[in-house]
Amino acid sequence: MWNIKTLSGYQRHAARTSNSALTNRDRMLNAALGLCGEAGEASEHVKKAHFHGREFRREAYIAELGDVLWYLAECCTAAGIDMEEVALGNIQKLYSRWPDGFNDVDNDA
Repeated sequence: MWNIKTLSGYQRHAARTSNSALTNRDRMLNAALGLCGEAGEASEHVKKAHFHGREFRREAYIAELGDVLWYLAECCTAAGIDMEEVALGNIQKLYSRWPDGFNDVDNDA
């Protein structure tokens, strides 16, 4: 099995399955559109379980989230961005916004 310990490692492995025939511009467009589509598919699992009374299918949800992750990696790779830079920047923003953790008082940030 693969030993992926970092987002950068995941990104490198995921890039193996990119369509190398695409220009970088088309790769970025495909990745952005795919990310939106897969996020929609993931949200359908939650919607159907919550509003339609269907059983929550955890494994199917994991698979859809994996597709979201793949397209996110593609977005980053096409833009020349390391996923760990994105993750670190996001954590820094969250700590800045909510230094003591989320609370309703600071929720207007």
